[in-house]
Amino acid sequence: MSVLEAIVLGIVQGLTEFLPISSSGHLILVPELFGWQDITSDTQLNKTFDVALHMGTLLAALWYFRHDLLAYVRAAWRAIRRRSLAETDGRVAWLLALTAVPGAITGALFSTEIESELGEPILIGVMLIVFGTVLLLVDRLPGDRFVDDFRTRDAVIMGIAQAVALQPGVSRSGVTMTAGRWLRFDRAAAARISFLMSIPITAGAGLYKGAQVASEGIPSGMVGPFFWGFAAATVSGFAAIAWLIRYLQTNTFFPFVVYRWVVGAAVIVVFATGLR
Repeated sequence: MSVLEAIVLGIVQGLTEFLPISSSGHLILVPELFGWQDITSDTQLNKTFDVALHMGTLLAALWYFRHDLLAYVRAAWRAIRRRSLAETDGRVAWLLALTAVPGAITGALFSTEIESELGEPILIGVMLIVFGTVLLLVDRLPGDRFVDDFRTRDAVIMGIAQAVALQPGVSRSGVTMTAGRWLRFDRAAAARISFLMSIPITAGAGLYKGAQVASEGIPSGMVGPFFWGFAAATVSGFAAIAWLIRYLQTNTFFPFVVYRWVVGAAVIVVFATGLR
């Protein structure tokens, strides 16, 4: 894998992790379309590099929400000491942790099946179209709730939605924002909750997968590409978060729905007809 390939994939990861268009789907499709055989054919390299990219987007989210997270951690500690979730920040902090549970359980139980069976390009194309359409439908609903309104029911529903996104093409951010809009959160609040939800699930997955690959380490000659991929994912991820939260204050999800339809249809045609 060259440094250029690593940077391209880092940018793809950073943007698509937070924009509602599926990072896992794009990370499968881009190497397939460009014929980057070192990524598509080397399972171990793919897994290890995937961990590096996700650590980049985790760092982006941690840095962007650093002030919020500090307040949440302090409030969560106070909630433990007082044995009470009466404080809003303490409640939200523990509920964000709760959202990671469905995805963690699903990933642990079905990781082999997910990696071996669900990454077919045509299936990814279908998921892009289907869940883009669902996002369009729920985005027409009114939204009068904000982050401080986050409750246990919301955490359970959005956590289950996050678990569904283990299917490439669904989009973790997309399906959690969809669930948030269905729960009547406004667009910016749904995005903010989705991004905050990414932190515990990505950190947990990173520790779990990182422990699996730590024994073998970074493949020979890959330190440079891994570093630049990580850096590209961090920078582009931070930019995606900042831009989308501002954008959704005055705009809808419709452009992302159109993108999903176009890309999904193109992927189905290209791979179903044997063009790629």
